[in-house]
Amino acid sequence: MSVMRFFVNKAAKNMVIDNYLKSELKRAGYAGVEFQKTPLGNRVVIYAERPGMVIGRQGSTIRELAQTIESKYHLESPQIAVIPVQTPELNARIMAGRVASALERGIHFRRSAFIALRQISEAGARGAEIIIRGKLSTERSRYEKFRTGATLKAGNPRKYAMDTAVTHVQLKPGMFGIKVNIYLPVNTIDDIHVVEQAPKAAE
Repeated sequence: MSVMRFFVNKAAKNMVIDNYLKSELKRAGYAGVEFQKTPLGNRVVIYAERPGMVIGRQGSTIRELAQTIESKYHLESPQIAVIPVQTPELNARIMAGRVASALERGIHFRRSAFIALRQISEAGARGAEIIIRGKLSTERSRYEKFRTGATLKAGNPRKYAMDTAVTHVQLKPGMFGIKVNIYLPVNTIDDIHVVEQAPKAAE
């Protein structure tokens, strides 16, 4: 097996496991996973809003997850660690999940989006954008975009200053797509440039 094929297969397996965890840990506020190779096997780091639900009573849930990952997805000796997300409102994946859950409960899509935007803003984000696509009010699919503050659409700062996630939810009218973009409260190159160019105050 070539080196390129090895890494492609590894990335594909990680993506499949990520989708499995996303489905299984939906109620726990699943926010992502990292895979680390160790001398004892594979360390699987799960990020979640509610770690207790990932661990389960006396570790029952986390043991089941490890067994499934090892037997079904052939990941050798998985050692699962769970890390809580400090500020869930600044995690695009968690917020997309919240909007999806609100839609499943029958909350109107506009109300769901505005509630999420308010939570994101109150957490300190510089801006956010939520796009909901599907049969929103008619039999024809369309999308609506909700925004607060600023967002970055291009440029190098977007790589580390924007958190983006997409999720889908099956409702009676059909499949709905939710995309969340969050402008994180971090300094960007543009901010530093503006500060450097600003004139000094007169002493």
